[in-house]
Amino acid sequence: MKHWVEAARLRTLPLSVSGIIVGSMYALAYPTANVLTPTEVFNWQLFGFAILTTLGLQVLSNFANDYGDGIKGTDNEDRIGPKRAIQSGVISPQAMKRAIIITSVLTFISAVLLIYFAFGETNIGYSIFFLILGLLAIASAIRYTIGNTAYGYRGYGDLFVFVFFGLVSTLGVNFLYSKELDYKLFLPAIAIGFLSVGVLNLNNMRDEESDRKSGKNTIVVKIGGAKAKKYHYFLVISAMILVLVFAVLNNFQFDQYIFVVAYFPLISHLITVYKNKDPKKLDPELKKLAISTFLLSVLLSLCLIFFLSDIIVNN
Repeated sequence: MKHWVEAARLRTLPLSVSGIIVGSMYALAYPTANVLTPTEVFNWQLFGFAILTTLGLQVLSNFANDYGDGIKGTDNEDRIGPKRAIQSGVISPQAMKRAIIITSVLTFISAVLLIYFAFGETNIGYSIFFLILGLLAIASAIRYTIGNTAYGYRGYGDLFVFVFFGLVSTLGVNFLYSKELDYKLFLPAIAIGFLSVGVLNLNNMRDEESDRKSGKNTIVVKIGGAKAKKYHYFLVISAMILVLVFAVLNNFQFDQYIFVVAYFPLISHLITVYKNKDPKKLDPELKKLAISTFLLSVLLSLCLIFFLSDIIVNN
């Protein structure tokens, strides 16, 4: 069991639900014209299955990545990061393949229940659309490193992460509540997408040399480490700016800007990356950036539904 927990890469899970949290709390904070009260637009069943589905996709992606890189030989002695399950031999390729199938089925069931709780027996068109979107997400998670045309080996992993863990998770879950798109929500959705891509970019910066030898043409391999750093600065700094713009557009009160607390570890992270000369030392930064993104999402969500002046006034 210990090896399966390690293969699931628990440290990646908080990052994966960041968009779900923001999209859900935005629905609670801003009821729509058709659904006038927060208690009608938000429900815990939908929230719970949205979290479960997203976690399932993340674990599936991690298992598939372990399997794909393992059988291709990408995870080898040249790789700097922690040893993967198949690479180290603690889990066989056959067992991992079964786990991928089981996780895919469970994630699909969770997605179907999520869609049912969102739309019930009405809005068949929306139900079909989100069902197709769910199938695409599952297929994309698997095809990241598995198969001869794995898109992770052609530099498209960043796009997958941005779309599904940024736009789809934030905007998609909000639509499940509200049945409409709010243009302002694109700002934090893009920000979370950028930060999620930043985590993948760090991983690829750390593994640049081993990926190049293995023929895994990530964006970092294509543009080189120096430009990858500039790309990383763009992702993180743009995300911070987008969230600030979102706050201004939503007329946040001064105490609702408490989310900027999460900017301190993000800035510290950028300084560390700027000074870094040894790819091995980038590994702890993955966890720092992932947790900082989760912290930013939680604080921003709290700011949407609750702020300090309420406590002062009500007491």
